[in-house]
Amino acid sequence: MDKVKVGIIGCGKISGIYMENCSKFEILELVACADLDLERAKEQAAAYQIPKALTVPELLADPEIELVINLTIPAVHASVCLEALEAGKHVYVEKPLAVTREEGKQVLDRAAELGLLVGCAPETFFGTGIQTALKTIEEGRIGTPVSAAAFMMSRGHEHWHPDPEFYYAAGGGPMFDMGPYYLTALIQLLGPIASITGMTSAALEEREITSHKKRGKKVKVDIPTHVTGLIRFQGGAVASIITSFDIFGGSTLPNIEIHGTKGTLLVPDPNTFGGPVKWRGMGDAEWTEVPLLPGYDRNTRGIGPADMAYAIRSGRSHRASGALAYHVLEAMWAFHDASSEGKHYTMQSTCETPKPLPTDLPLYTLDQ
Repeated sequence: MDKVKVGIIGCGKISGIYMENCSKFEILELVACADLDLERAKEQAAAYQIPKALTVPELLADPEIELVINLTIPAVHASVCLEALEAGKHVYVEKPLAVTREEGKQVLDRAAELGLLVGCAPETFFGTGIQTALKTIEEGRIGTPVSAAAFMMSRGHEHWHPDPEFYYAAGGGPMFDMGPYYLTALIQLLGPIASITGMTSAALEEREITSHKKRGKKVKVDIPTHVTGLIRFQGGAVASIITSFDIFGGSTLPNIEIHGTKGTLLVPDPNTFGGPVKWRGMGDAEWTEVPLLPGYDRNTRGIGPADMAYAIRSGRSHRASGALAYHVLEAMWAFHDASSEGKHYTMQSTCETPKPLPTDLPLYTLDQ
């Protein structure tokens, strides 16, 4: 199967792991990177042996590039995706798909009109942690899932991130930043969402950056920094979720628990690829750790574009799809809408539950 030639737009902090992993997948050939700061693109190209460092227009005009990986900031995710699509490229974008539902829908609609594919992070659900949890549910160890609880408890990113301002602007906040990991994992394990309600708040009106680069700078908070939600899945299970940047003294809450008619499953951090996965049956005195399936237990960002590349070549569906990302985007907005309007929100979109990864293939090779 011919390699799919890839160009990366956006050479910031997250780009390194994509560049490192793209070279490991047999289906991908990373041929170019681009950034508004051409010097930064040149630095990344040199660091990861990428043949070409280009301007964004140059990359989009390059006829050999079939797939663009869009690693820009959330505010321009949609516009860069649309530019890539208009240039005839398939596009895979960092989460979230877009800032607004309207922008997200515009991206998907235009891709469909042009016969191109859209994919979107997160791809952490490809990891052995979530895949093992999925198999545990499918084997019936906890019976029929009836409820779940998910918690992302943080004090925010201004103490470590060099440029944290966008986390507190439109398209930021704990739900839009970390919600995609939790919601995507829950959809992989429990299926699409039917309805949502929620409440939001913000503990502080401004934040002070304490990371080195911009230490002392004040950032105005324009979004909710604590989001509490309730979810009803199409399959009938209900879940509670909290995503927060307002946890200043730490937390002991789990990442994700799923409760079934026969037991409980402990799901690992959905922002990682590995475990542990534990379950406890009705009447059991202790938790049992489930051996992880063969697969990806380390940071393997880039596996989503690789899976998408096989879809480009074979015509099969890809797992980290635009439809899944849009369903997650709509859900994230639904929590905020439900809070501001005091109502339940009925989801307008749906998606396919991603198929499990095969476990009998060599690493960095996916099903065709």
